[in-house]
Amino acid sequence: MDATKQLLHGVRVADFSRVLAGPYATAMLADQGAEVFKIEMPGHGDDSRHLGPFTETGSTYFTSLNRGKRSIEVDLKDATSHEDLIDFIRTCDVVVENFRPGVAAKLGLSFDDIKAVKPDIVYASISGFGQTGTQAKRPAYDTVIQALSGLMSATGFPEGSPTRVGESIADVSAGVFAAFGISTALFHRQTTGEGAHIDIPMLDVMLAMQPTNAAIHAAGAAPSRVGNRHPISAPFDTYRGTDGLVVIAVANDKLFAALADALGKPELVTDPRFATDSARSDNDEALRAEIEEFTTGHSVTELCTIFDAAGVPNSPVLDFAEALDGPITEGRELSAKDPRTGHTYLHHPILVDGARPTSELPAPHLGEHNAEFGTSAHDEQRQRA
Repeated sequence: MDATKQLLHGVRVADFSRVLAGPYATAMLADQGAEVFKIEMPGHGDDSRHLGPFTETGSTYFTSLNRGKRSIEVDLKDATSHEDLIDFIRTCDVVVENFRPGVAAKLGLSFDDIKAVKPDIVYASISGFGQTGTQAKRPAYDTVIQALSGLMSATGFPEGSPTRVGESIADVSAGVFAAFGISTALFHRQTTGEGAHIDIPMLDVMLAMQPTNAAIHAAGAAPSRVGNRHPISAPFDTYRGTDGLVVIAVANDKLFAALADALGKPELVTDPRFATDSARSDNDEALRAEIEEFTTGHSVTELCTIFDAAGVPNSPVLDFAEALDGPITEGRELSAKDPRTGHTYLHHPILVDGARPTSELPAPHLGEHNAEFGTSAHDEQRQRA
């Protein structure tokens, strides 16, 4: 990791989280140089170890979320193991958990429990609905949160059914906000010496991720399914070419004038139906007819070339492989290979001084670092005391 700064070097994390949201957060911390110890159930480990897709070297899903971490097996219900675990947590700066609210307390691992032995701990709890309230103990998965947050009802085409976003966006977003909350709490601790309990409810996160829908709601309207178009700007949609769809994204009058010229229809700029963004949105179908009169005569490649020359934001609709491995991301180093499994995983998306933070450690075997936990916790605890 010589080429990148380890912004979280020296930070130690006890990670009790499983599957996606928590592991996504702690992978981001590991990429930035934090020492992440993944606390796993003996003999079984994180459920994501058993989730496909698989290669002969294991789960690609697990690898992508747990690169750069260490694994220790701990029976959380065993009294002796619990004592050792508390000693280990005394050496840590951060605890991350995504137990259902109330479970950590039953295990003697709640924020209050840990704060009693480590007053400056930064403790992050990820859950579906937060640590308090009538819904707190409800189980939650990504699709449940997408449905409850209103996102699903606003996704899809008007004539179709509410649609799940094509990624576990509630889990991933919760992971990003958890990493953000932990980082800001560590900064606060650095300046004040105080720890903090960071509560990350997936539902709250998913609501916060909908500023456009919130703006529509605040104006007294109901967000609705509008397909690929933007709900408040136009033209901002997919349009038919001879061999597929092209995206055109225009959000101001200057860009619309450039598009009108590229279409060979400069008169559209002075047409009262299209004179402002609001008017264009209100008359979206009429505008679509004008645009597709031109686009249906050209291939997607030709259209992208024409719109690029005019300075109009546009794109073909790519699949994931085309996006990650194609020319659009050439030279960006967006992925890497785990040195042990050979699995490709996505790099940390933030560049620090021009380089992508990454950890040299492979995704761990279950219990690979048990010996390190058993011998180092007490020694380091004494050194830090």
